[in-house]
Amino acid sequence: MTRAEKEQLVAELTTAFSESNAIVVCDYKGSKCQELESVRRYAKENDTHVKVVKNTLATIALKNAGIDDLQLKDTNLIVWGEDQIATCKVADKAATDLKSTFSIKTGALEGKVVDLATIMAMAKLPSRDELIGMLLNVWQAPIRNFTIGLDALRKKKEEEA
Repeated sequence: MTRAEKEQLVAELTTAFSESNAIVVCDYKGSKCQELESVRRYAKENDTHVKVVKNTLATIALKNAGIDDLQLKDTNLIVWGEDQIATCKVADKAATDLKSTFSIKTGALEGKVVDLATIMAMAKLPSRDELIGMLLNVWQAPIRNFTIGLDALRKKKEEEA
């Protein structure tokens, strides 16, 4: 890579990291190319981004984005996106599917460095669409119960008549 290409990559990553709400750093050492492609496909489905970047370039981009405390060592794959839960779920699914070669190291949520436990807890939360579905189900429960009661009353009246 030439110096100009590196500068362009750092500029792109700085913009991406500053606009994202979640960044997860993962270790992919020993993963095969096909396995990493499956992680990329899953990330694309969830509107998140995945990139393997040299530690020095990623560190510069993170510092430019205002995330100074994130330490990068060894081999790193970075997952980032605007939706915190989706980003954590992508990293967690990859770590679950590729247990022997893929693991979550650390991350940053809303510009603050978080530990592995926080990322795992975020991955277990339901997504926005699932929460909306739960809320709609709760709102419909009284109407559903009322109609079931009316139907039972109608059947009882028909049997008496």
